Amino acid sequence: MSYQHPLGDGVPDSSSSNQLSHSRMNTSADKPSQRVNGLVDRLFGWAALSAACLTLAMLSGILLSLISGAWPAIHEYGLGFLTRSVWDPVQSEFGGLVMIYGTLATSIIALAIAVPVSFGIALFLTELSPAWLKRPLGTAIELLAAIPSIVYGMWGLLVFGPILSTYVQIPLQKLIGSVPIIGALVAGPPVGIGILSAGIILAIMIIPFIASVMRDVFEVTPPLLKESAYGLGSTTWEVVSNVVLPYTKAGVIGGIMLGLGRALGETMAVTFVIGNMNQLNSISFFEPANSITSALANEFAEASTGLHQASLIYLGLVLFFITFVVLSLSKLLLARMRKNEGTSS
Repeated sequence: MSYQHPLGDGVPDSSSSNQLSHSRMNTSADKPSQRVNGLVDRLFGWAALSAACLTLAMLSGILLSLISGAWPAIHEYGLGFLTRSVWDPVQSEFGGLVMIYGTLATSIIALAIAVPVSFGIALFLTELSPAWLKRPLGTAIELLAAIPSIVYGMWGLLVFGPILSTYVQIPLQKLIGSVPIIGALVAGPPVGIGILSAGIILAIMIIPFIASVMRDVFEVTPPLLKESAYGLGSTTWEVVSNVVLPYTKAGVIGGIMLGLGRALGETMAVTFVIGNMNQLNSISFFEPANSITSALANEFAEASTGLHQASLIYLGLVLFFITFVVLSLSKLLLARMRKNEGTSS
């Protein structure tokens, strides 16, 4: 005869009671670890928020310091500083038109050269290059970004400048120098330094950045989309223009803006080859000129306290706003492109 507990089956056995006690112990042991994890998460969130606030605070501090340092020039010239072409520290007459023109002209020339070349490099590396050449060629292009800017500047002054004047400027002056309007674009002493020389050096410097970004975003395109286009009989150009570029246009524009920001802020290389001349005598591409960064590099250390120093800081403030406007325009362009996509779909 088997023994039955007087209270029946409602009383748990020893094994079930042990499991219940173990689960309670595990639950009580997990509570401290949960509290620690929650504290770590809060600390991480506060650290991330602090980093974001610190970035905004630094940006605001830079802007306020520029405005404070440039205030004597702002009070003296106002917005007319942007249209004045006189820069005479002896007479305390200052204007930023020459520097602004030199900065924008060299950056536009650099983009006009670098964007097509970078696009061709990225297209070749992602669609046309043999497998054995893709990695060494990509590495070689990326290494161009590691060359110091002062090396580019010395090479431009000592090697590229004489070549440009001998084999480009002098033949162009002989060929079209007498044409009334076009001849003015190639006028100037054949010394190999000027706006065009600085723009070409800047183009060489920003090609690695733009080409690397374009190559990376081209490789992000799903292979299925490209293979489907090739299967329908599309050529390589049709695949790139109708499939790859629409899919990666945000990244492509981002790479171009990265290169433009690099060109706008470059100092040493431009200082070597632009000529550092604070006069705007003609519209020639070979005319020696000046840029905002080269003017700051050449004059800030020796500028006297007062209007001269304030005018240089005013130039820095103008460069700050130029980069801000460029970034804002790129954002607006991307937003408009996305809106058009939604309308067309």
